Amino acid sequence: MNKKAATLLLAAVVIAGGALVYRDEVEPYTSRLLALVSSTAVPEAAAQLDEMPVPQVPVAEVVSRKVALSVEFTGHLEATKVVELRPRVGGAIDAVSVPEGGLVRQGQLLFQIDPRPFQAALDAAKAQLQQAAVLLDQAEIDFKRVETLAPKGTVSRKTFDDAQTARRQRQAQVEIAKASVAGAELDLSFTRVTAPIGGRVDRVLVSEGNLVAGGNAGAATLLTTIVSTDPLYVYFDIDEATYLEFVVRARAIESGKAAGKIPVQVGLMTDAGFPHVGEFDFLGNRVDRSTGTIRARAVVKNPDGQLAPGLFARVNLVTAEPVQTVLIDDQAIGIDQGNRYVLVLGTEDKAEYRPVELGPMVDGLRVVTAGLNSGEKIIVKGLVRPGMRVAPQMVSMLPDQAADENRAAAETQEARR
Repeated sequence: MNKKAATLLLAAVVIAGGALVYRDEVEPYTSRLLALVSSTAVPEAAAQLDEMPVPQVPVAEVVSRKVALSVEFTGHLEATKVVELRPRVGGAIDAVSVPEGGLVRQGQLLFQIDPRPFQAALDAAKAQLQQAAVLLDQAEIDFKRVETLAPKGTVSRKTFDDAQTARRQRQAQVEIAKASVAGAELDLSFTRVTAPIGGRVDRVLVSEGNLVAGGNAGAATLLTTIVSTDPLYVYFDIDEATYLEFVVRARAIESGKAAGKIPVQVGLMTDAGFPHVGEFDFLGNRVDRSTGTIRARAVVKNPDGQLAPGLFARVNLVTAEPVQTVLIDDQAIGIDQGNRYVLVLGTEDKAEYRPVELGPMVDGLRVVTAGLNSGEKIIVKGLVRPGMRVAPQMVSMLPDQAADENRAAAETQEARR
């Protein structure tokens, strides 16, 4: 046997001997040590888990009430009336009493054009009327004289006809003079430029002493612009799907088969919710093929003047009759890979995962179209996993009541401190 083979044989003997020693001496101690750890550590860990406090979380019962489902659109406000104020007659501006950017009432004096030329024209027209009246009186006297003599044959037939014609001419001249007086009075009244509508005035484009042209709209000088402020129109475009759902109800109301008006709620971009209330007013007669929408209009009241023509607005249109609906607080909704869910308080006060389908916001609460039933309770907020046991603290689902309850609880805790 050579030296290399002897070395390999010796190594094999050493390894075999070590394995026997480990099996007989070390392995029993290792097994007993693992058993000891298992018998002490696992019960202690389980006991610690059992001793962990159950988290207290706010729980609220879902709100169930009748809600008229609606769709939100973006539109813009326009005035119901817009007037470009131009003078009917030309002349020099004597006075400007327009409150730039302010409100005016219908009939309020805004501009005064120099009335003296028009007063003179009126006086001349009245004088011509008096002259025509005198000539008519003379023609009446002449005609009566000829009419008396005609049966006796004292005057010819031609003289009678001439007298009758002269009387008729004088009568016509009197009527012309009366019309001239009426026209002169009208021109004089036009020197007082008043507000044809009530509303808000734009900036004034002329000042005292300037000459303005009157007459037709194209030639007359633009003085200012007035827009009505109450009520206002809000125009918006309805998509085709909403139109198909909404048109049946709208046409029924138009034809008188259904009573009432279709309510519309309007809010500005900075408003929380839709504080302004209006009514549906107009629906277009065709769908725009390029956009797939149809133009609609509503009338919204604006008594405080907060709304202004040209502003963008959010429009909440009620598309159907009220139906029983479940509503919840938005903060109770979680997101799981793009899906919405809530945690329902189940048996033994354990949190149950429940996917839901959501609708629009109504009075600060989110509409749930599928996934929840009336009477169920959900966890409003808190770090809770599905299957976890919780200690429910009942709160109100309504935002205002919940805020009051939280405030009262905070005050109670502060008093205890």
